[in-house]
Amino acid sequence: MTPLPMTVISGYLGAGKTTLINRLLAADHGLKLMVLVNDFGAINIDARLLASRDEDTIALTNGCVCCTMGADLFMALGDALDRRPRPDHLIVEASGVSDPARIANAALAEPEMRYGGIVTVVDGLAFDGLQADPLIGPQLVDQVAKADVIAVSKIPEEAALPRLATDAATLRSNDVDTLARLLLLQPVATATPASGAPHPTHTAWSCSDVTGVDVATLRAALAARPAGLFRLKGRVIDRSGAAWDVQVVGQQIEVTPAQADCAPALVGIGLSDRLSLTDVDAWWASLSAG
Repeated sequence: MTPLPMTVISGYLGAGKTTLINRLLAADHGLKLMVLVNDFGAINIDARLLASRDEDTIALTNGCVCCTMGADLFMALGDALDRRPRPDHLIVEASGVSDPARIANAALAEPEMRYGGIVTVVDGLAFDGLQADPLIGPQLVDQVAKADVIAVSKIPEEAALPRLATDAATLRSNDVDTLARLLLLQPVATATPASGAPHPTHTAWSCSDVTGVDVATLRAALAARPAGLFRLKGRVIDRSGAAWDVQVVGQQIEVTPAQADCAPALVGIGLSDRLSLTDVDAWWASLSAG
């Protein structure tokens, strides 16, 4: 049987990995894709692609499927290889704080798999500032160095792509046809890269008590959230029962009407040295009480 290619989608918190994966799933490449998502929260699949879902798997109308990776990557890879019919290509959405090479190297341990490349998504608006951060910067540079392809997000069409210290192919993240041709339709010839140096420790906060929220108060609270809560995403329910999607990356804050069905909850991530989970709990409790 032909080895199953595995591509890793990498990038720091909030860079735009989910948006890129949705574009790949909807693209006209004719392949049946399987997506494994990380532990920090299920990917927000475009509602137009949904066919059905259960606790761990989302089936899509184009025959593709999205599954939760869970704690054991190798078990998830085994499930992908056992699936019948087998997908044409496996995509792993790496955690924003992970080393993509460690995930990509898992393909070498499976005789029925082959390395399908690393795509690192770079936030074109925030990259320079994050790169200058002494704790976050080395990890971003490492993710860029490991990439076969760089996909730059969030910059206007008329703006030039940022200058990055890499020989990898660099394109805009909305150029899905080129990305599909580079990684999905052609084999990646390069060997898997070596894992990099340890990255700073991150900590995660989560809350499922997110109903009865006043949206105006929420927006103000997000702008004044605890220092160190760099990334926040999820879904809340307002006082009328309507659902709202929350996406926070640095200074970018979006609270928008929800378009697809999923359980309300919030997940936050930040550097352990800068984020107190006790402070986040108190911040959210004060917002809920208001």
